[in-house]
Amino acid sequence: MKNPSVNTALMPTDTSALALGFSGTLGNIDAYISAVNRLPMLTHDEEISLAQQLRDKNDLGAAQKLVLSHLRLVVSIARGYLGYGLPHADLIQEGNIGLMKAVKRFDPDQGVRLVSYAMHWIKAEMHEYILKNWRLVKVATTKAQRKLFFNLRSHKEGLDAMTPAQVDALAKTLNVKREEVIEMETRLTGRDIALEAPTDDDDDKFAPIAYLSTEAQEPSKVLEAQRYDRMQSEGLESALSKLDDRSRRIVEARWLANDDGSGATLHELADEFGVSAERIRQIEAVALKKMKGSLAAFA
Repeated sequence: MKNPSVNTALMPTDTSALALGFSGTLGNIDAYISAVNRLPMLTHDEEISLAQQLRDKNDLGAAQKLVLSHLRLVVSIARGYLGYGLPHADLIQEGNIGLMKAVKRFDPDQGVRLVSYAMHWIKAEMHEYILKNWRLVKVATTKAQRKLFFNLRSHKEGLDAMTPAQVDALAKTLNVKREEVIEMETRLTGRDIALEAPTDDDDDKFAPIAYLSTEAQEPSKVLEAQRYDRMQSEGLESALSKLDDRSRRIVEARWLANDDGSGATLHELADEFGVSAERIRQIEAVALKKMKGSLAAFA
Protein backbone atom coordinates (compact mmCIF):
# COMPACT_ATOMS: atom_id res chain seq x y z
CA MET A 1 0.00 0.00 0.00
CA LYS A 2 1.21 3.47 -0.76
CA ASN A 3 1.60 5.91 2.10
CA PRO A 4 1.11 9.64 1.67
CA SER A 5 4.11 10.16 3.89
CA VAL A 6 6.26 9.55 0.81
CA ASN A 7 5.42 13.13 -0.04
CA THR A 8 7.91 14.19 2.63
CA ALA A 9 10.13 14.86 -0.37
CA LEU A 10 8.05 17.99 -0.79
CA MET A 11 8.51 19.05 2.81
CA PRO A 12 10.91 21.91 3.47
CA THR A 13 14.05 21.10 5.41
CA ASP A 14 13.51 24.25 7.39
CA THR A 15 9.81 24.34 8.22
CA SER A 16 10.13 27.33 10.50
CA ALA A 17 11.41 29.40 7.60
CA LEU A 18 8.32 28.47 5.63
CA ALA A 19 6.10 28.99 8.67
CA LEU A 20 4.28 25.74 7.95
CA GLY A 21 4.99 23.70 11.06
CA PHE A 22 5.06 20.43 9.11
CA SER A 23 7.89 18.38 10.63
CA GLY A 24 8.69 14.91 11.92
CA THR A 25 8.16 11.47 10.46
CA LEU A 26 4.54 10.49 9.77
CA GLY A 27 4.06 6.85 10.59
CA ASN A 28 0.44 6.29 9.59
CA ILE A 29 -2.52 7.80 7.78
CA ASP A 30 -4.10 9.23 10.94
CA ALA A 31 -0.89 11.06 11.86
CA TYR A 32 -0.63 12.39 8.33
CA ILE A 33 -4.20 13.74 8.31
CA SER A 34 -3.73 15.29 11.74
CA ALA A 35 -0.55 17.03 10.60
CA VAL A 36 -2.13 18.22 7.36
CA ASN A 37 -5.10 19.74 9.17
CA ARG A 38 -2.74 21.78 11.36
CA LEU A 39 -1.04 23.43 8.40
CA PRO A 40 -1.92 27.12 8.10
CA MET A 41 -3.97 28.25 5.13
CA LEU A 42 -2.79 31.02 2.83
CA THR A 43 -4.57 34.31 2.33
CA HIS A 44 -5.58 35.30 -1.19
CA ASP A 45 -2.73 37.83 -1.40
CA GLU A 46 -0.18 35.29 -0.16
CA GLU A 47 -1.41 32.76 -2.69
CA ILE A 48 -1.12 35.21 -5.60
CA SER A 49 2.35 36.30 -4.50
CA LEU A 50 3.62 32.71 -4.22
CA ALA A 51 2.06 31.72 -7.57
CA GLN A 52 3.75 34.69 -9.26
CA GLN A 53 7.10 33.73 -7.76
CA LEU A 54 6.68 30.20 -9.07
CA ARG A 55 5.62 31.33 -12.54
CA ASP A 56 8.17 34.13 -12.98
CA LYS A 57 11.17 32.79 -11.07
CA ASN A 58 10.47 29.06 -10.91
CA ASP A 59 10.69 29.37 -7.13
CA LEU A 60 10.30 25.81 -5.80
CA GLY A 61 9.99 27.10 -2.26
CA ALA A 62 6.85 28.98 -3.33
CA ALA A 63 5.51 25.86 -5.01
CA GLN A 64 6.15 23.94 -1.80
CA LYS A 65 4.13 26.40 0.26
CA LEU A 66 1.23 26.26 -2.23
CA VAL A 67 1.18 22.46 -2.20
CA LEU A 68 1.46 22.02 1.56
CA SER A 69 -1.21 24.59 2.34
CA HIS A 70 -3.70 22.68 0.14
CA LEU A 71 -2.99 19.12 1.32
CA ARG A 72 -6.09 19.25 3.53
CA LEU A 73 -8.14 19.74 0.35
CA VAL A 74 -6.83 16.44 -1.01
CA VAL A 75 -7.69 14.64 2.24
CA SER A 76 -11.22 16.07 2.12
CA ILE A 77 -11.80 15.03 -1.49
CA ALA A 78 -10.30 11.56 -0.94
CA ARG A 79 -12.79 10.94 1.88
CA GLY A 80 -15.61 11.13 -0.66
CA TYR A 81 -14.20 8.17 -2.63
CA LEU A 82 -13.77 5.71 0.24
CA GLY A 83 -16.89 3.82 -0.88
CA TYR A 84 -14.96 2.21 -3.74
CA GLY A 85 -13.04 0.00 -1.30
CA LEU A 86 -9.58 1.37 -2.12
CA PRO A 87 -7.06 2.43 0.55
CA HIS A 88 -7.53 5.96 1.86
CA ALA A 89 -3.75 6.53 1.79
CA ASP A 90 -3.56 5.56 -1.89
CA LEU A 91 -6.37 7.94 -2.80
CA ILE A 92 -4.59 10.76 -0.96
CA GLN A 93 -1.32 9.90 -2.68
CA GLU A 94 -2.92 10.11 -6.13
CA GLY A 95 -4.72 13.31 -5.17
CA ASN A 96 -1.45 14.87 -4.07
CA ILE A 97 -0.06 14.20 -7.53
CA GLY A 98 -3.04 16.03 -9.02
CA LEU A 99 -2.47 18.92 -6.60
CA MET A 100 1.15 19.26 -7.70
CA LYS A 101 0.09 19.30 -11.34
CA ALA A 102 -2.44 22.02 -10.55
CA VAL A 103 0.13 24.15 -8.74
CA LYS A 104 2.51 23.84 -11.69
CA ARG A 105 -0.16 25.03 -14.16
CA PHE A 106 -1.89 27.61 -11.97
CA ASP A 107 -2.07 31.14 -13.39
CA PRO A 108 -2.59 33.76 -10.65
CA ASP A 109 -3.75 36.35 -13.20
CA GLN A 110 -6.95 34.45 -14.00
CA GLY A 111 -8.66 35.66 -10.85
CA VAL A 112 -9.45 32.14 -9.61
CA ARG A 113 -8.43 30.72 -6.24
CA LEU A 114 -6.08 27.75 -6.35
CA VAL A 115 -8.53 25.67 -4.32
CA SER A 116 -11.13 25.90 -7.11
CA TYR A 117 -8.60 25.24 -9.86
CA ALA A 118 -6.93 22.33 -8.07
CA MET A 119 -10.15 20.39 -7.42
CA HIS A 120 -10.34 19.34 -11.08
CA TRP A 121 -6.77 18.00 -11.15
CA ILE A 122 -7.10 16.24 -7.80
CA LYS A 123 -10.33 14.48 -8.79
CA ALA A 124 -8.93 13.57 -12.21
CA GLU A 125 -5.99 11.72 -10.65
CA MET A 126 -8.23 9.96 -8.15
CA HIS A 127 -10.69 8.97 -10.88
CA GLU A 128 -7.88 7.50 -12.97
CA TYR A 129 -6.57 5.54 -10.00
CA ILE A 130 -10.02 4.19 -9.09
CA LEU A 131 -10.78 3.10 -12.65
CA LYS A 132 -7.44 1.29 -12.93
CA ASN A 133 -7.59 -0.46 -9.57
CA TRP A 134 -11.26 -0.99 -8.70
CA ARG A 135 -11.44 -4.08 -10.86
CA LEU A 136 -8.97 -6.28 -12.72
CA VAL A 137 -11.05 -5.65 -15.84
CA LYS A 138 -11.66 -2.02 -16.81
CA VAL A 139 -15.26 -0.99 -16.29
CA ALA A 140 -15.12 2.44 -17.93
CA THR A 141 -13.09 3.49 -20.94
CA THR A 142 -15.15 6.13 -22.77
CA LYS A 143 -16.06 9.58 -21.45
CA ALA A 144 -19.72 8.58 -21.13
CA GLN A 145 -18.82 5.42 -19.21
CA ARG A 146 -16.59 7.37 -16.82
CA LYS A 147 -19.43 9.80 -16.14
CA LEU A 148 -21.77 6.91 -15.47
CA PHE A 149 -19.31 5.10 -13.23
CA PHE A 150 -18.96 7.98 -10.78
CA ASN A 151 -22.63 9.01 -10.85
CA LEU A 152 -24.51 5.72 -10.92
CA ARG A 153 -23.70 4.74 -7.33
CA SER A 154 -25.00 8.02 -5.91
CA HIS A 155 -28.21 7.88 -7.97
CA LYS A 156 -29.12 4.29 -7.09
CA GLU A 157 -31.46 3.70 -4.19
CA GLY A 158 -30.26 0.64 -2.30
CA LEU A 159 -28.84 -2.52 -3.83
CA ASP A 160 -31.85 -3.39 -5.99
CA ALA A 161 -31.69 -3.06 -9.77
CA MET A 162 -32.85 0.27 -11.17
CA THR A 163 -36.38 0.48 -12.48
CA PRO A 164 -37.01 1.51 -16.11
CA ALA A 165 -38.15 4.93 -14.87
CA GLN A 166 -34.94 5.41 -12.86
CA VAL A 167 -32.86 4.35 -15.84
CA ASP A 168 -34.62 6.87 -18.11
CA ALA A 169 -34.26 9.65 -15.53
CA LEU A 170 -30.53 9.04 -15.04
CA ALA A 171 -29.91 8.79 -18.78
CA LYS A 172 -31.63 12.16 -19.25
CA THR A 173 -29.73 13.76 -16.35
CA LEU A 174 -26.32 12.60 -17.59
CA ASN A 175 -27.19 12.99 -21.28
CA VAL A 176 -26.33 9.39 -22.17
CA LYS A 177 -28.27 6.54 -23.77
CA ARG A 178 -30.45 4.39 -21.51
CA GLU A 179 -28.66 1.30 -22.87
CA GLU A 180 -25.38 2.70 -21.52
CA VAL A 181 -26.94 3.13 -18.08
CA ILE A 182 -28.15 -0.48 -18.09
CA GLU A 183 -24.75 -1.77 -19.25
CA MET A 184 -22.84 0.16 -16.58
CA GLU A 185 -25.21 -1.01 -13.85
CA THR A 186 -24.58 -4.59 -14.96
CA ARG A 187 -20.81 -4.04 -14.81
CA LEU A 188 -20.99 -2.50 -11.34
CA THR A 189 -23.10 -5.32 -9.91
CA GLY A 190 -20.69 -7.95 -11.20
CA ARG A 191 -17.53 -9.01 -9.43
CA ASP A 192 -14.07 -10.32 -10.21
CA ILE A 193 -13.73 -14.11 -10.12
CA ALA A 194 -10.43 -15.78 -9.34
CA LEU A 195 -9.20 -17.99 -12.15
CA GLU A 196 -7.90 -20.57 -9.70
CA ALA A 197 -9.43 -21.73 -6.42
CA PRO A 198 -7.74 -20.80 -3.11
CA THR A 199 -4.98 -23.18 -2.11
CA ASP A 200 -6.95 -24.32 0.94
CA ASP A 201 -10.06 -25.10 -1.11
CA ASP A 202 -10.58 -28.83 -1.62
CA ASP A 203 -13.27 -28.18 -4.20
CA ASP A 204 -10.91 -26.67 -6.76
CA LYS A 205 -12.56 -28.61 -9.58
CA PHE A 206 -15.26 -25.93 -9.62
CA ALA A 207 -12.77 -23.09 -10.18
CA PRO A 208 -12.91 -21.49 -13.66
CA ILE A 209 -9.50 -22.90 -14.53
CA ALA A 210 -11.05 -26.39 -14.39
CA TYR A 211 -13.64 -25.80 -17.09
CA LEU A 212 -12.17 -23.10 -19.32
CA SER A 213 -11.55 -24.04 -22.94
CA THR A 214 -8.45 -26.06 -23.68
CA GLU A 215 -5.78 -25.10 -26.20
CA ALA A 216 -7.58 -27.26 -28.75
CA GLN A 217 -10.51 -24.83 -28.62
CA GLU A 218 -8.34 -21.81 -29.39
CA PRO A 219 -9.85 -20.15 -32.53
CA SER A 220 -6.81 -20.60 -34.77
CA LYS A 221 -6.54 -24.26 -33.76
CA VAL A 222 -10.22 -24.82 -34.50
CA LEU A 223 -9.90 -23.22 -37.95
CA GLU A 224 -6.80 -25.28 -38.69
CA ALA A 225 -8.60 -28.49 -37.72
CA GLN A 226 -11.61 -27.58 -39.86
CA ARG A 227 -9.37 -26.82 -42.84
CA TYR A 228 -7.54 -30.12 -42.40
CA ASP A 229 -10.81 -32.08 -42.22
CA ARG A 230 -12.10 -30.36 -45.36
CA MET A 231 -8.88 -31.12 -47.19
CA GLN A 232 -9.06 -34.76 -46.11
CA SER A 233 -12.60 -35.15 -47.41
CA GLU A 234 -13.63 -32.70 -50.14
CA GLY A 235 -10.11 -31.72 -51.12
CA LEU A 236 -8.74 -35.22 -51.47
CA GLU A 237 -11.75 -36.48 -53.41
CA SER A 238 -11.59 -33.47 -55.74
CA ALA A 239 -7.87 -33.99 -56.38
CA LEU A 240 -8.29 -37.71 -57.09
CA SER A 241 -11.14 -37.04 -59.51
CA LYS A 242 -8.77 -35.01 -61.71
CA LEU A 243 -6.44 -38.02 -62.25
CA ASP A 244 -6.74 -40.65 -64.96
CA ASP A 245 -7.76 -44.14 -63.84
CA ARG A 246 -4.24 -45.57 -63.79
CA SER A 247 -2.76 -42.65 -61.84
CA ARG A 248 -5.64 -42.73 -59.34
CA ARG A 249 -5.23 -46.47 -58.86
CA ILE A 250 -1.49 -46.07 -58.20
CA VAL A 251 -1.96 -43.24 -55.68
CA GLU A 252 -4.77 -45.03 -53.85
CA ALA A 253 -2.86 -48.31 -53.74
CA ARG A 254 0.34 -46.65 -52.57
CA TRP A 255 -1.02 -44.16 -50.03
CA LEU A 256 -4.72 -44.63 -49.27
CA ALA A 257 -5.23 -48.39 -49.09
CA ASN A 258 -4.30 -48.77 -45.41
CA ASP A 259 -4.48 -46.31 -42.49
CA ASP A 260 -1.00 -47.30 -41.33
CA GLY A 261 0.55 -46.17 -44.61
CA SER A 262 1.66 -49.67 -45.64
CA GLY A 263 0.48 -49.50 -49.25
CA ALA A 264 1.45 -51.47 -52.34
CA THR A 265 5.07 -51.47 -53.47
CA LEU A 266 6.32 -50.13 -56.78
CA HIS A 267 7.14 -53.66 -57.94
CA GLU A 268 3.65 -54.95 -57.08
CA LEU A 269 2.03 -52.20 -59.13
CA ALA A 270 4.60 -52.70 -61.92
CA ASP A 271 3.48 -56.34 -62.21
CA GLU A 272 -0.20 -55.26 -62.18
CA PHE A 273 0.19 -52.80 -65.05
CA GLY A 274 2.96 -54.66 -66.93
CA VAL A 275 5.50 -51.81 -66.75
CA SER A 276 8.74 -51.21 -64.87
CA ALA A 277 8.86 -50.06 -61.24
CA GLU A 278 10.59 -46.87 -62.41
CA ARG A 279 7.65 -46.10 -64.68
CA ILE A 280 5.24 -46.53 -61.74
CA ARG A 281 7.39 -44.14 -59.72
CA GLN A 282 7.25 -41.54 -62.51
CA ILE A 283 3.46 -41.81 -62.86
CA GLU A 284 3.11 -41.52 -59.07
CA ALA A 285 5.32 -38.39 -58.95
CA VAL A 286 3.32 -36.65 -61.70
CA ALA A 287 0.01 -37.60 -60.05
CA LEU A 288 1.08 -36.34 -56.61
CA LYS A 289 2.28 -33.04 -58.10
CA LYS A 290 -1.05 -32.59 -59.85
CA MET A 291 -2.94 -33.40 -56.64
CA LYS A 292 -0.83 -30.90 -54.69
CA GLY A 293 -1.96 -28.14 -57.06
CA SER A 294 -5.61 -29.15 -56.63
CA LEU A 295 -5.37 -29.28 -52.84
CA ALA A 296 -3.89 -25.77 -52.69
CA ALA A 297 -7.40 -24.38 -53.16
CA PHE A 298 -8.45 -26.05 -49.88
CA ALA A 299 -5.41 -24.95 -47.83
